[in-house]
Amino acid sequence: MELDPLLLSRLQFAFVVSFHILFPAFTIGLASWLGMLEFLWLRTGRDVYRRLFRFWVKIFAVSFGMGVVSGIVMSFQFGTNWSEFSEATGNILGPLLSYEVLTAFFLEATFLGIMLFGWERVGNGLHFFATCMVALGMLLSSFWILSANSWMHTPAGYEIRDGIFFPVDWWAIIFNPSFPYRLVHMVLAAYLTTAFVILAVAAWYLKRGIANEAARVMMGMGVGFVAIVAPLQIFAGDLHGLNTQEHQPAKVAAMEAHWHTERGAPLHLFAWPDPATESNRFALSVPKLGSLILAHDPDGEVTGLEEFAPADRPPVRTVFFTFRVMVGLGLLMLLLAVCGLWLAARRRLFRSRPFQNFCIAMAPSGFVAVLAGWFTTEIGRQPWVVYGLMRTSEAGSPVAGASVLATLAVFVVVYGIVFGAGLYYILRLIRSGPEGPPSAATPYRTAARPLSYPDVPADEEG
Repeated sequence: MELDPLLLSRLQFAFVVSFHILFPAFTIGLASWLGMLEFLWLRTGRDVYRRLFRFWVKIFAVSFGMGVVSGIVMSFQFGTNWSEFSEATGNILGPLLSYEVLTAFFLEATFLGIMLFGWERVGNGLHFFATCMVALGMLLSSFWILSANSWMHTPAGYEIRDGIFFPVDWWAIIFNPSFPYRLVHMVLAAYLTTAFVILAVAAWYLKRGIANEAARVMMGMGVGFVAIVAPLQIFAGDLHGLNTQEHQPAKVAAMEAHWHTERGAPLHLFAWPDPATESNRFALSVPKLGSLILAHDPDGEVTGLEEFAPADRPPVRTVFFTFRVMVGLGLLMLLLAVCGLWLAARRRLFRSRPFQNFCIAMAPSGFVAVLAGWFTTEIGRQPWVVYGLMRTSEAGSPVAGASVLATLAVFVVVYGIVFGAGLYYILRLIRSGPEGPPSAATPYRTAARPLSYPDVPADEEG
């Protein structure tokens, strides 16, 4: 049997990048959460914020390390499996990725040690500054990575000479047409991913009656945060969709399984797209809602896949369903926020067992939504690796399929062992819970400007 090196290279890269993105999606939000906890501790003097910081920073350290390791492996594949792509786009993508190292990674590496080990060694102000710098580094990293990836979707500021891309306008390259929308959408997704992990941990503690004060703080802050960010994410997603409709109409047509250009297009809540007949089976649709969403006009025109040659269309069925997974989870997140606010208004937020079970069930929702969104974005770009300019079939390396299959198998086994152990350790940390109040024998510097805010009694609701 002949092995297709292009298909295997795509599978290998999809496996590695899917695994890698889970960690930044968690640590971007977690770094900002740590900064907020330390700020609240310095501002109020409440020890619960310090204990939560010391608890979550351990989880951050493990997750950050696993993200770095998986990211290094991913970068090697550009040279081993995608040499034609690297040669053609290296003049543009190489500097963008280098900027990520020179700014974000150096910033994180400089201050990470202070954040992790500097509690009794530096002042409160310097430690808080280090935490903020690590959080800023995480955001800068997402800035450069998403700029590079967005350029592949909406290339700008370049010229092509002998099949090689050369930069002519770095401002246009960095701030390419889809970048601002994708950056906001991804950062909000990362924050929501972290928030739902925190909510699930808080709910698990409340169900078992452990770490009661810390659990209430996490639950209250988590519900309030999701209530603000989930609607913002839906709004940002709508703007991102309109931008995609302008620059990648074939992707949007696949996301909505619109085969024919029409006015007053329906929204297919569910269907089974059939590329062979260019139709949808078992369709459950809402008339004109598709045009209302995509054109903001119930009678607006929506471009169909018939406008594109079959060879230029993305895999419709995969894009259609991954998009619905992402949107469905986003609506569930909004529902959880509404339920949480309703319970808080009735002073039942910390006592509702159904809500606690809801939070625990939603723990992986952010990760799944991020993966579904990336599958929608990257598979929806096919058959292009640089949209409209370079096909994926032209980007591979002249390697044997057996070699790619062997390395893919090694990655699966090694990732399963190494990162399985890391996940096991994180779950053990969560099970152990936040550390208790420091004993008199443990020297510790008090907050710089504590205010006289009393701790919440264990039996108080709301």
